[in-house]
Amino acid sequence: MSQNKNALIRYKTIDKCLQNRYRQWTLDDLMQACSEALFDFEGKENSVSKRTTQLDIQLMRSEKLGYNAPIVVYDKKFYKYDEDDYSITDIPLTETDINVLTETVSMLKQFKDFSLFSDVSDILQRLEDKIYAEKTNTQPVIHLDKNESLKGLHFLDPLYQAIIKKMVLNITYKSFTSRDESTFQFHAYILKEFNNRWFLVGRRRKTAPITNLALDRIIAVDFDFQAEYLDHDFDAEKFYTNVVGVTVNSGLQPRKVELKIDRANAPYVLTKPLHTSQRHIKTNEDGSVIIHLFLIENYELHRLLLGFGKGLELVSPERLRNEMKANLKKCLEQYE
Repeated sequence: MSQNKNALIRYKTIDKCLQNRYRQWTLDDLMQACSEALFDFEGKENSVSKRTTQLDIQLMRSEKLGYNAPIVVYDKKFYKYDEDDYSITDIPLTETDINVLTETVSMLKQFKDFSLFSDVSDILQRLEDKIYAEKTNTQPVIHLDKNESLKGLHFLDPLYQAIIKKMVLNITYKSFTSRDESTFQFHAYILKEFNNRWFLVGRRRKTAPITNLALDRIIAVDFDFQAEYLDHDFDAEKFYTNVVGVTVNSGLQPRKVELKIDRANAPYVLTKPLHTSQRHIKTNEDGSVIIHLFLIENYELHRLLLGFGKGLELVSPERLRNEMKANLKKCLEQYE
């Protein structure tokens, strides 16, 4: 049994003893009660020392555990609570406690689509009831972005289960560029979220490259219990090191991308880097900045850069600069 759990058992035992005001409790009595309680839980002798009991009482008295227990000594040897109805189990929640619990519950509920959180759903309900009882009309002050109407979220849990249990999937899929849906085997390694969309990452067969499937394009999911799962030591951190988003174009190498960000957008880019590879090269006299990224080009990178409009100039590489220029010209044509 962990030391933390042993300590909690001792605190609760001392608390129970001191609630019994029909008996006088010496330090030896509390030591014995704690030893017996630990024996009941562990099934073996576990004598609690005098020093340990004294430290427990000291901690219960302090603010460190949040108890502030009013434990006093009378007649120089007996311990009791100075408040008749006190118990460490009846400590009211502070306003800070309520706010923290409210935000914690809100964040945990974001993952309700996964079955691994179903085991704690009743705990979340009890927490919400406790919070409501303590303080009604508490509004969350943290709002997490989530698209509840996004298609395919109901596939999250079966896909998650397939990954942890290493089961081969039969997936019926229809991409935005396909006229017809298709069904194929898929060996899934991770679920990845990007820009409020979920993606399943894996490969179709042993010789195929790692690819991703958007959950909102999945039509159906089934399991192939006869097929052998292609186990793969997939390192997601390493695989996505040099990309923005989820698309990794195999065969391409990361390269330096030089950007000039205007004065208005510079503070946002410097305080919230576009990618972990971002390096601030210099600040120009007009307040604009030059930054370098080290990335593999993909669709998500193009969208990110185009999203800055006139606030960003792609300096190099030349080919990507010309592609950006052509895209911006097409954008302008739509307004002429």
